[in-house]
Amino acid sequence: MKTDIQIAHEKKMKPIAEIAAMLGIPGEELWPYGQYKAKISEKFIAEKTAEYKNSGEKHKLILVTAINPTPAGEGKTTTTIGLGMALNRIGKKACVALREPSLGPVFGIKGGAAGGGYSQVLPMEDINLHFTGDFHAITSANNLLCALLDNSIQQGNELDIDPRRVVINRVLDMNDRALRNIVVGLGGKANGVPREDHFSITVASEVMAIFCLATSLSDMRRRLGEMVVAYTYSGKPVTAHDLRAEGAMTALLRDALKPNLVQTIEGTPAFVHGGPFANIAHGCNSVRATQLSMALADYTVTEAGFGADLGAEKFLDIKCRMTGLKPDAIVLVATIRALKYNGGVKKEDLKTENVEALKKGICNLEAHIDNLRKFGVPIVVAMNHFDTDSKEEIDTVLSFCESKGVEAAFSDVFAKGSEGGIELAEKVAAACDTESDFHTLYPDDMPVKEKIMTVAREIYGADDVVYEKAALDSLKQIYSTVPDADKMPVCMAKTQYSLSDDQNLLGRPTGFSLTVRDMKLSAGAGFIVVLTGAILTMPGLGKTPAAWGIDVDENDEITGLS
Repeated sequence: MKTDIQIAHEKKMKPIAEIAAMLGIPGEELWPYGQYKAKISEKFIAEKTAEYKNSGEKHKLILVTAINPTPAGEGKTTTTIGLGMALNRIGKKACVALREPSLGPVFGIKGGAAGGGYSQVLPMEDINLHFTGDFHAITSANNLLCALLDNSIQQGNELDIDPRRVVINRVLDMNDRALRNIVVGLGGKANGVPREDHFSITVASEVMAIFCLATSLSDMRRRLGEMVVAYTYSGKPVTAHDLRAEGAMTALLRDALKPNLVQTIEGTPAFVHGGPFANIAHGCNSVRATQLSMALADYTVTEAGFGADLGAEKFLDIKCRMTGLKPDAIVLVATIRALKYNGGVKKEDLKTENVEALKKGICNLEAHIDNLRKFGVPIVVAMNHFDTDSKEEIDTVLSFCESKGVEAAFSDVFAKGSEGGIELAEKVAAACDTESDFHTLYPDDMPVKEKIMTVAREIYGADDVVYEKAALDSLKQIYSTVPDADKMPVCMAKTQYSLSDDQNLLGRPTGFSLTVRDMKLSAGAGFIVVLTGAILTMPGLGKTPAAWGIDVDENDEITGLS
C-alpha cells in the first residue's frame, strides 16, 4: 500500500498561477513561494472581499466537523479536501479553506494534517513542515512581546509590573513537556529578574487566535495592542500597547497575514492559513482566508478541529459570532473505528469487526447530531471509509442515521479521490439549497458563568459545573479588567476524546460535572479561555513519536510524512 507522501510525489502539480487563475486571481497579485504555493496581495484581498460584501450575493459556506476521535484522528481534513474536489467534479465552483498543520502533531502522534491518500493538499511536505513561515512569524511575534515585558522589568520597571502576575508566556511550535514550567532570569542581575515562566505550543497562543480572527492588518494591530500581558503591584492590567509592542509585532506578522494558496491533489484551489488547536484554542482557519474563498468561489468547504463539541461549537459561537459568517450546511464526519472506540474497543483492536461495540458507541454520533441541530443548520453525516469496515458495520451506521432523520453518505475519498465523494457532494449541495436558520448557542450578553453552563449542559451533557478556586479568582480578575466581560464568548479548553472533561468517559456520558480549573482573558482575541479538566497548553511527545519515521532520502526527498 502506498504512503501518503508516495501518492503526493506521484502527482504532477500545476503551477500556482494556473490555480490562481481558476479563482480569477491575476498573476501580478500573487506572492509566489516557489512554483506551487503563493500568498495573495493585500490589495486584491481587500478589493475582492469588499466587492463580495457589497454585491449582496450569498456564496455557500460548508463546515466540516466530526464525532469524538480516536488518538489517530478520523480523516476530517481528508473529507474536507475530498468534498471540495467532489463538488468541482459535479460542476460546482468550489474552494477549500483549511488550517495549517502544527509541527507538534506532525512529529508527535497524529502525523501530518494535509489530508491523506488521494485526498490531499499539495505540496504536502511543505505544508506539513515550514510552509511559508507563518507559524514562525507568530512564534516570533509572541516571544518578542515576552522579551519586551521582561526587558521592561529589568530596565527599571516603569510600568510597575508584578513579576508574579505575568499572564503572557513564551511559545514554541513543538511538543515539549520539559518547557511547561520553567524559571527565567537566573544567573545574576545582568540576566534579568528571576520569575516563574511557562511555554505553550504556538497554536494555543493568543497571538495565533488574533491572527486567525483579524479581518485586516489594522484590525490585527489593534487586537495585538489590547492583549493583557501582566498586572501591576496594585492590580492594574498591563497591555502590549503599554509595552509599545504592537507595531513591531505587526511588522513580523505583516506578510504572514496574507492567505496561502495551494492546490489539492486534483487541482482544486485551497487556502491553507492559520491553525489554532480546537481543544485548547478556537480551532478554525483564518477569517481572511475563509472570506476570500467565499468571495472567489461559489462553495467554500472549511473545517473546525477535533469533534463538534470543540471545533464546531467554537466556529459557530466565536468565529461566526464575530464575523457574521453563516454556514449553509454542516458535514459531520464519522468513522466506524471511532464509534467502536467510543463503544469501549481498544485502539489496537479497532480493525476487527465488532457490531455490538459499534451499536454501543453510536450514541456518540447521536450526541453530535443532536447538538448540531441546536444551531439550526442542515446536517449531512459523512461516513469516512476505512478498508477494515465491514458491510454489516456500514449498514448499521447508515440505518441509524436514517432513523435519526439525517442525510448520510458513504465517503471513499481517501482511496478514490473526488470520485469517492460524489454522493457526499450531491447531498451536501442539496443541503445548501435548503432553509438554514443559523443561530448561536447563547446570546452575546449572557453572564460568563451562564455561557459556560450552557455549553456544558447543551453540548457536553453535563449536569453541573464545578469551579476550582483559581478559576473563580481568575474570573474576578477578568471582570475587574474588562467590566463588560459578559459580552465576550467563551473558548472552552477540553479533552478532544470525550464529550466530558475526562478523556476516559467515552460514548455519551451522563451524570457528570464539568470541572473548570482556571480561566484566561484573551482581550485581543475577544474571548475568555476556560480551562477544564486536565487539559494542557503544551503537549508532550509519546513513547514512539512520529519524528522517528521522518527522514530525507538520497534523492533529497522527505520520507515518512503521513
